Formats: sequence, C-alpha cells, structure tokens
Amino acid sequence: MLVLASIILLYSCDKDYNAIGGDLIGDNHFDFSTYTSNVIAYNQKIGPVQSNDFAVNGLGIYTNPAFGTTTANFATQLSLGSVSPEIGSNPEIESVVLTVPYFTDATKTVTNTDGSHVYELDSIYGGNPAEIKLNVYESGYFMRDLDPAGGFQEAQRYYTNQNVNFDNGKIGNRLNDDVNVAQNDGFFFSAAEYVEKTTDATTKVETTTRTAPGMRLNLNKSFFDSKILHAPAGKLATADVFKDYFRGLYFKVEKSGSSAGNLALLNFKLGKITIKYKEDLSTTVGTVVTVTRVDKSIVLNMVGNSVSLLEQTNTNALYSNATANPNTVDGDENLFLKGGEGSMAILDLFSTPGELTTLRSNGWLINEANLVFHIDTDKMKDVGGVKVFEPNRIYLFDLTNNRPVVDYFNDATTGTNPKNGKLIYGGMINKETATNKGLTYKIRITNQIRNLIKNSDSTNVKLGLVVTEDISTVTSSYLKTPNTFSSRVPRASVMNPLGTILYGGKSTVPVDKRLKLEIFYTKPN
Repeated sequence: MLVLASIILLYSCDKDYNAIGGDLIGDNHFDFSTYTSNVIAYNQKIGPVQSNDFAVNGLGIYTNPAFGTTTANFATQLSLGSVSPEIGSNPEIESVVLTVPYFTDATKTVTNTDGSHVYELDSIYGGNPAEIKLNVYESGYFMRDLDPAGGFQEAQRYYTNQNVNFDNGKIGNRLNDDVNVAQNDGFFFSAAEYVEKTTDATTKVETTTRTAPGMRLNLNKSFFDSKILHAPAGKLATADVFKDYFRGLYFKVEKSGSSAGNLALLNFKLGKITIKYKEDLSTTVGTVVTVTRVDKSIVLNMVGNSVSLLEQTNTNALYSNATANPNTVDGDENLFLKGGEGSMAILDLFSTPGELTTLRSNGWLINEANLVFHIDTDKMKDVGGVKVFEPNRIYLFDLTNNRPVVDYFNDATTGTNPKNGKLIYGGMINKETATNKGLTYKIRITNQIRNLIKNSDSTNVKLGLVVTEDISTVTSSYLKTPNTFSSRVPRASVMNPLGTILYGGKSTVPVDKRLKLEIFYTKPN
C-alpha cells in the first residue's frame, strides 16, 4: 500500500518546495524488494530557442558562478485600451507613467497599523549591489502575427538570439529619461510600495492610495504628445493600424558601473502605460460659451506579440565543455540543466543488453519507481559571496514523442497555484534545513515503468530533463537549430533563468550520489 504525505505550501511566483515523501508498506503475504537499474544520462546544449509570448519574461542581468552571465532583454507590442480615443482641443500631457507589477511573497507581507505594507519580492535573482542600466526605446521592428515563409498559415516564431534585430530597430533616444537615475542608469527592483495622495477639489478630502511594488517609470511627455495626442489621422482607429504605427517597446539592460545587477521574472502582460492629460471642454448656455480644462487619460496595454531576448556571456568553462562534448555511450559525470537557451539532460533507461527482457519475464508487481537526482553541492556552492540561486523544480518528459510521461498525466494533485501542482509526480527540490541549499530532486515514474515492463510492445523512449518555471505548462518551443535528438524543448524551461548541476549515472560517480532508477516491487507468494 502506498502512503503519500502531500501537505505542501506553495506561494507566489516561484517559491521553495517541501519534499513530497512516500512510504511503501508491504502486505503480510507479499515479499517487498528493491531493484536498481543503471541510467545513462548525458548533456545536450539547447542554443537559441523560440521565446515569443511567454507568461513571464526575464529582465535584467544575473551572473551565476556555475554557468555564466545571463542578460535578459524584452520587446513587446502595445495596444490601445480603447481604439479611436476622442482627444479634444488643446490637449496637454501632465504625465506618462509605465507600470509593471512585481511578484511578491504574500506569506511575508506585513501590514502596519497605519495601513502601510512591507513586501518581500519574489523571483528576483542576482547580487548586491543590484543596479542595472535600464533603457526603454520605441521599437521599429514589426512583430507580425503569421509567418510568410509558411504561406501565413503558422504563427511567426521569434527567438532568444534576436537582440540584433531590436537593437538595429530601436528608434530615437530612450523614453525613460527622467532625472531620477533609479528609473534608468541606476534602476533596481524596489520592494517599496507606491503611495499616492490625492485631494478632492470640492470636498478637500485627502485620499491615500497604496500600490504593491512594481516597475514605475516616467516616460518622455513630448514623445507621447506627438505619437498619441497628435497622431496622424486614422493611426489610432484600429488595433492593426495602431500596431503598425507604434510597433511597441524594447527594454534593453546594461551593466551599471561595478554593480552585479539583478534579473527579475515579470508578467509584462499586466503592464501598461497611462497617459494623463488635460483638454478643453466647451459648454454653451444661450450665447455664452464657457471653456474649462478637464482631466483625461489614455491607456496603452502591453499585450500583443512579445519576445524574451537572452544573451549568454562569460560562460563557465566546465559548463561549456560538458555541453560541447557529451558522453552518449557511458553517460556524463555531471548533468547541467540550465534554463533559457541553456542545456538539458537526456536519459536512457535499461541500457544493459537484455535487462528489460529479463524484467518483463519476472512477473513482478511494480509498487513504485523513482529517479532521484543528487545535486553536486560543491559545484553549486556560492562563490566569493555571490549567491547561486537554484531552480525549485525540474521536469522529466518523454523526449522521443515530446510529451509528458504517463505519471504526469495521471497526477491530478494541485498546489495553491496551478504552476506548482503535480505533487506526486514531483521534481521539487529537497533542501538541507541548516544551509537552505538543495540536496536532491525526486521524480516518480511508477506508471511509466509499469507500462514498459508489463507491455512487451511498449517502446523504451528517451527521456528529457530540464528546469521548469511552471509545471502546468507542457507545450514546447522550437529550437532555432534542431539537434540530434529533438527540434523542441519544454516552453517552461525557456522561461526559467536558473540552472542546477546534478550527478549523472556514470560509473565514476560515487555510488551514494550516482543516478539510479529505483524500482520497488513485490512477488506474490
């Protein structure tokens, strides 16, 4: 009988996971036994990969001693909150503000007696000091919906390595040119809430509005006065015309002095630009015309086509060599899993000749089957005070058919957030309490192994292993250049900027750290 302890607390964008344990208790008339099988596992470089229209996108700079430096830029189209806005006489802009909310850890938010809040940001990776140089440009690169190469029958793909297209396509000076350097040259992801006080003109009552932390940039008013309030006739009339007229924004980051920088995961789809302005309102009573100034606003939403743009530099030599020269025969000693345009691992089960045939003839009842991946803690340790952030989850899938394994489909468990479900299938990090550093990841593939052993016509497929940002997302992104084993990778792995180094199944790996397939079985008396 299988007893599962599945009480887990999962929060926010990408929080720590508790290990999901499982105990196997044999009935009195059964003998309980364990079988371990060698696993050949090796590295596979991913390279440039399709990265358009993600649920979350990285922005910033993150240097990971184990892998190298990731620079994440971003480009998005904009849409009018309401097409054909009525703009009256003598419009004059008062403010243009770009906002994008940050992910916060709701469990650590503190509300003070005066109604103010103290927040802790989530999904922010990097060092301290954490400033970056942030540039927001008008984009001149048109992101079309459909691919003309396929006769406009398929969606256009955009890739992580297309920075050059948007660099060459940016128009004019940066739009975030406020005198406050915290909005440009010294930008950082602040955990401070935004407080705004307004006073009613009639009642004189003051109202305080508090907004959770987020990016808040004052953009150039002259640009938006010309581009929006005085747009040529018809340019704001329809969504399609507007997207061609104002092709979007390009967020480009650079190093800020000697700062280590930070990289944040953001949901840009919730971002917007709010243009507040005044215009004339004329009212006529009899022959008397009265002109008053009234407040108006136009909202531009960050929806439409978007692309995550990644640059990998200062690559760690160990990582670079491992992914360039994988040992597909004996397996690699270390498996380097890196999100973005990083790397994955490929697993071959039952590689010993005749092993699977023997298992099929034994008549065993498979109670449970697991893959336990041990983290190489020496290679994942912090270096020189620079923290190495670890992915909270990894994802194992059927690489041959590019789909989840059976156990994923059979697992209906959920967390507090859909992205953190599939608790029995697993893949969550197990951390050492004292150091809060990762030790293992465990993935249960009981049904995958049952089917393979029970059904002689079942195919022993190759398995892929990647980091994941969202376990509920199993769709794929296309590689710009397909490799020997696949033309696609899980989309959620491209969204995650982090990486981990695991021990492989090679015979030179210490036995207690070596990757093995563990099968717990019973034989009826």
